[in-house]
Amino acid sequence: MAEFDTTTEVVVAAEKVRDAGFTETDAFSPFPIHEMDEALGIKRTVLPYLVFIGGVAGLLIGLGLQYYTHVVEYPIIVGGRPHFSLPAFVPPAYEMTILLASFTAVFGMLFLNGLPKPYHPVFNVPRFNLASREKFFLLIKKDDPKFDYDETKAFMEDLNPQEVFDVDE
Repeated sequence: MAEFDTTTEVVVAAEKVRDAGFTETDAFSPFPIHEMDEALGIKRTVLPYLVFIGGVAGLLIGLGLQYYTHVVEYPIIVGGRPHFSLPAFVPPAYEMTILLASFTAVFGMLFLNGLPKPYHPVFNVPRFNLASREKFFLLIKKDDPKFDYDETKAFMEDLNPQEVFDVDE
């Protein structure tokens, strides 16, 4: 793991890491760096598609439940309206759409991010607590297919970081 002082330094280093062929990487900063996803070669998430599917499922479940209740199971005529009255079915169906879409967003985000994860090996590095205040860190994981300890450490030192750390598991 390498420590950097500015966003520009860490983004340039991340681009060099990506260009060198490393794929199992991560970056830590005190605030979001919008260029970092592209610099590390991170692909777009599938979460918006999952949320859309959850919303459509909520809409269909909401309409289906009301249809089953009012048309199939208890067909009672109220005020001369038909059994399937779409204007009356819209508010509950809308609420089910929002409910399932929001649950899909929350639980999908947790699942896709691998959360909850209360422990990460980078917490063992003494200076890592500065990642939440003023420093930027770039990590190459040992799971990377291109990882070789000596070569990777020399490569990280060539990126001109403030310091390079070994992350113990």
